[in-house]
Amino acid sequence: MRPFVLESSGLRLEVPGTADIPAIVEACSDPDVVRFTTVPTPYHRGDAEFFLSQIVDFGWSTGREYTWGVREPGSSLLLGMVSLRLRAHDIGFWLAPQARGRGLMSRAVTLVADWAFTEGGLPDVLWEGYVGNDGSAAVARRAGFTYTGVGPGLHPGRDGGRPSCWKARLLSTDDRTPRAGWPASSESPEYDAAGGVDLHGTSTNDAHPDRLERSDHPEEP
Repeated sequence: MRPFVLESSGLRLEVPGTADIPAIVEACSDPDVVRFTTVPTPYHRGDAEFFLSQIVDFGWSTGREYTWGVREPGSSLLLGMVSLRLRAHDIGFWLAPQARGRGLMSRAVTLVADWAFTEGGLPDVLWEGYVGNDGSAAVARRAGFTYTGVGPGLHPGRDGGRPSCWKARLLSTDDRTPRAGWPASSESPEYDAAGGVDLHGTSTNDAHPDRLERSDHPEEP
């Protein structure tokens, strides 16, 4: 698949590049991103380079995973990352600390879901986040996902096990209004978090089965 841009008023999703490496390194060193995603820790420039070449470029070229950088229109500053894995229909994301609290990732997730249903032909999109990842849950709730409960994660954790995760599903036929039934801590309308499960680690495992990167699911933790 040739990379493409998704955008709406106040938001632009485009493929990240080498100019974004400093921003990626800084954001992936944030404690919340480390806690709630599978990014390597400590995170170095080489990790960002690997991510761009072996996760982002590889994912687009094979059609397995589409990854976009989150930006505001007219700005080159990378604020976050969102990724759609086509095989499992699941979405992952993280947002840099300075960009949280503005609803950016909920809108980014909505943009990606819109594409998945109208152009990608997917019947649903799945979300999961480590139990306690209130920010990521708040993003999914605001984007219209229905909470489906707790279970082992789709992707391995840093220790190789399957972490306990909150799970949710968005159907192509859903009206996108926030649903009841989510963990109470995720329901604050002002919570706009920092990580999701596995934007980096699981994809790395898929591309290189012999290399176990550190793991959790790519607004917000």
